[in-house]
Amino acid sequence: MNITASQVNELRKSTGAGMMDCKKALVESNGDMEQAVDYLRKKGQKVAAKRADRDATEGVVISKISKDMTYAAVLMINCETDFVAKNLDFVKYAHSILDLAVDNKIETAEELKAMDVNGRTVGETIIDQTGIIGEKIDMGAFFKIEAPITAAYIHPGNRLATIIGLSKADAPKVEQIGHELAMQVAAMDPVAVDESDVPQAAIQREIEIGMEQARNEGKPEEMLEKIARGKLNKFYRESTLLNQDFVRENKKSVRQYLSESAKDLTVTAFNRVMLG
Repeated sequence: MNITASQVNELRKSTGAGMMDCKKALVESNGDMEQAVDYLRKKGQKVAAKRADRDATEGVVISKISKDMTYAAVLMINCETDFVAKNLDFVKYAHSILDLAVDNKIETAEELKAMDVNGRTVGETIIDQTGIIGEKIDMGAFFKIEAPITAAYIHPGNRLATIIGLSKADAPKVEQIGHELAMQVAAMDPVAVDESDVPQAAIQREIEIGMEQARNEGKPEEMLEKIARGKLNKFYRESTLLNQDFVRENKKSVRQYLSESAKDLTVTAFNRVMLG
């Protein structure tokens, strides 16, 4: 059967698949556009299965807040190579999925994957992208925060993004504060909002490390735990957001910086997602 260039172009525009793949799909489908789309989707599923054991460690990490600023989400879409990660169509696709999540205030990655996009679920479109691009494509991470006001930050290069929630939407300069603290989370990589939020397992690990360090320094056995707990306080100052030095004015902590805007202004939650 004679397949015209206009048919190939039409299929290419509707699916994003390569020209030769589109031509083969139309030949195999006797020129039927709908069957050709199905053929390409089936090809995508095949490629996805074939590449299931491949490492998809590249990709994009992006974040965004809702129009009312009460919801923020961060999304990682993975691929295999940096070349694909920098492809404008791939980045545009990732943003379209994040927009869907934010517009619908999605709760979980599973809920996002089940969302409908023109008759296909998001999960199915990810498989479609595998067929179109020829690399393993996957949703590597999805987190959301809801708070009186939220902020988001994407580090240049789309390899690191953060979201943060604050407790008061009417505090002075709260939007600026949210942006600055989203950048603080990106730069300083805190493990928790405050001391009370640090997992007990992490605390115990720090104590054990501190005790072993003191032991290696020849400190008396009965002093080891006290020394380790002293080092734990340093860990809290360096690794919990509210107790960290504020990066823009390191003579004050983040907690002090927040209190200058409003006495009861605090961080409710944050997420930091980075490739690698």
